[in-house]
Amino acid sequence: MTFMVGIGPFVVIPFVIQAMHGAASLVAWAAGALLALFDGCIWAELGAAMPQAGGSYVFLREAYGPRRWGRLLSFLYIWQTLFQGPLSIASGALGFATYSAYLEQRSVHVARVMQALGGHADHFVAAGVIVLVVLLLYRKITEIGRISVIFTAIVVGTILWVIWGGFRHFDAHQVFDFSEQGQTFSRLLFAGLGYGTVQTIYSYLGYYNVCNLGGEMKDPEHTIPQAIFISILGITGLYLAMQASILSVIPWREAAQSRFIVSTFIERAYGSQWATLATALILVTALGSVFAAMLGYSRVPYAAALDGNFFSVFARIHPTKHFPNVSLLALGATALILSLFLSLFSVIRAILAMRCIIQFVAQGVGLILLHRRWSQERLPFRMWLYPLPVIVAIAGWIGIFISTGRRPMLWSLAAAVAGVLVYLCRAMWLRQWPFESREEVTV
Repeated sequence: MTFMVGIGPFVVIPFVIQAMHGAASLVAWAAGALLALFDGCIWAELGAAMPQAGGSYVFLREAYGPRRWGRLLSFLYIWQTLFQGPLSIASGALGFATYSAYLEQRSVHVARVMQALGGHADHFVAAGVIVLVVLLLYRKITEIGRISVIFTAIVVGTILWVIWGGFRHFDAHQVFDFSEQGQTFSRLLFAGLGYGTVQTIYSYLGYYNVCNLGGEMKDPEHTIPQAIFISILGITGLYLAMQASILSVIPWREAAQSRFIVSTFIERAYGSQWATLATALILVTALGSVFAAMLGYSRVPYAAALDGNFFSVFARIHPTKHFPNVSLLALGATALILSLFLSLFSVIRAILAMRCIIQFVAQGVGLILLHRRWSQERLPFRMWLYPLPVIVAIAGWIGIFISTGRRPMLWSLAAAVAGVLVYLCRAMWLRQWPFESREEVTV
């Protein structure tokens, strides 16, 4: 839940309202939740069947065969993780920096620091956040669990505060203001499944993060599905209630133009001092998002290196604290560099485009293949109405991929092609599939 919330909804809400013209934004959030729920069924089955460090890397390898196509697809997943993992981390850190500008307006000391950093203040703040998170993660997983609980409590508490403020000032006429639109429900649903969902699904990403830690938890066959569905349903309720609360207090035309929508909401409902506190809590929430993202992604190259399908240096662990320190430091350094040169919203669509085909769509197809090959005993969790949720999820991710736009799609395809070429060169050097000799294949 910490990874799902982060800074996402606090930054994205005004853009969803602007795109959907007020009350229709609720449909966009609901559509994103449905896609997450259907896709969560895929993750729950795969995670319960293969509770190992690495998540999608292990799923793709086993679904398509560890000696042939599974080796290629799992390598491509690691390849794209080297791009979208640090991009996701950097986007959270940049969101933190963007939202911290509200404090610049309220505090003379913060304003002086920002002025001293010059025109690149946001990038320097984001870089500092990444360094702090690496330091927090440089410890045992048991200590990390306690830190995660603190972040989650702050996340849920902040959103509940917003919801309570909206409940006290609830105005149904303002929340469900469809003036100037004349749209039917079918048109709203179509819009929500299109452009609006591209914006909201970014804030739902993370329900699957528990699968990356499958090798480090107790009773994963039950814990992983429970964590996925509880996270999706819980966050969906919080998002819908928070969106309705904001629309109840701030007219949607004004909310669509706000940079600090939650701070503005708290200021309107409780006063400026409480708004400063709310902003601080949101920044802690963003910090927790970066924390959870870096924790999960750092285990992916580590799992691939242990499997011999990635560079061996990533398999190293800390001699006393027993966590993949090389993988953590490499991802942190890459995210740090990206945070110094990229803007927040220039990467959100690229992140979605890069992940849709190689990860989400490929996993859905892979689960269908596993259902044909594996017995029921090897899949301890079985979704309802199979294969309907899988088909809907695959169609939804293809729609998201197309809706990201031409440039993100082209960059995603270019990265995939480059990954295939790197894999083929490495496979030729190491005499791996498809360059194995007949004798090696027989053995």
